[in-house]
Amino acid sequence: MSLGSSINGIICRWFVYISGTEPCLLEDVLVHDHYLPLLLSHDLTVHAQPTTVAEITTGNRLFNIDGFGCVWYTPIVADFASPGSASTLTKPSLYPALYKTIQPPLHDANFRSICSNTASKVVLAHIRAATSTAIVPTNNHPFTFGCHSIMHNGYISNFRKIKLEMCKAMSEEAYTNIHGELKAALQKTINRIVRIQASTLSITPYEPNSLNVTVTDGRSLIAVRFRDHKTEQPPSLYYSTLAGVTLNRRFPDHPDGADGPHGKSNSDAKDDEQGKNLDTSKSRREHGNHVIIASEPTTYKNGEWTLIEKNRAVLVEDGSKVTVEAISYPGA
Repeated sequence: MSLGSSINGIICRWFVYISGTEPCLLEDVLVHDHYLPLLLSHDLTVHAQPTTVAEITTGNRLFNIDGFGCVWYTPIVADFASPGSASTLTKPSLYPALYKTIQPPLHDANFRSICSNTASKVVLAHIRAATSTAIVPTNNHPFTFGCHSIMHNGYISNFRKIKLEMCKAMSEEAYTNIHGELKAALQKTINRIVRIQASTLSITPYEPNSLNVTVTDGRSLIAVRFRDHKTEQPPSLYYSTLAGVTLNRRFPDHPDGADGPHGKSNSDAKDDEQGKNLDTSKSRREHGNHVIIASEPTTYKNGEWTLIEKNRAVLVEDGSKVTVEAISYPGA
């Protein structure tokens, strides 16, 4: 997505799953009927309903087909490093594998094969709504730098006018690496952007920024929902520590509930079993701790999701320990 602006409220969407112990199947979290098929549909009648006040407020739209990217973390690089080498002693144990396309991914047999045969404890996915930059795979999120992955939606206002000053503020190392504690790094970046805008732009007040951004190294993660405006809201962003169970086919539920394959219209299930996968013996208690952060809820259970407040950072340590902290910015 362009860092310059959004058009007519169209905005990118993203999803991230992280756990220290419980892998998820990519097919379960990305390809079920409640998520990608709807968001990537070419059927305009699916999206022909009037835009609601809530959609206008949050800047969310359902029709995003300008590109797709996905990352899943794997231990393969570390596992195949030479025993006793510097890489095995000092390098991370997980690295991101990356898939990007500008074609509808659900039409790609390779992507479907990857999803049905790949499980990971850390998964990121991003649906792009392009603005002024080229529609090419390299512009799709997530972006990877060593063991780090980053993706966002929203925009930095007047980006072209402040791009030079932003580049001057970056070290050579910053072009290729992300180092240090994630919250401090993102907080510093947001502050620097706002200060450069204040000192560079002749327009006062300048258009506010709107950024939902996440960064992970495969072990810890931070997600920020940010807008530097007193009343306006950034695009929606939710987190859940429960939805991974609903999304996992090995457990007795389905993200679409009674409207899914185990629903009343599709089976002979009893009323108290609607939407349940009766072929599994696993209970919810057996699922490992995890965190999901997404632009919108991806299961039918709204109670599983918490809206992240404006100008808040969600920090995840060890794949499950969640803290929420305030994000400040100059002039707040």
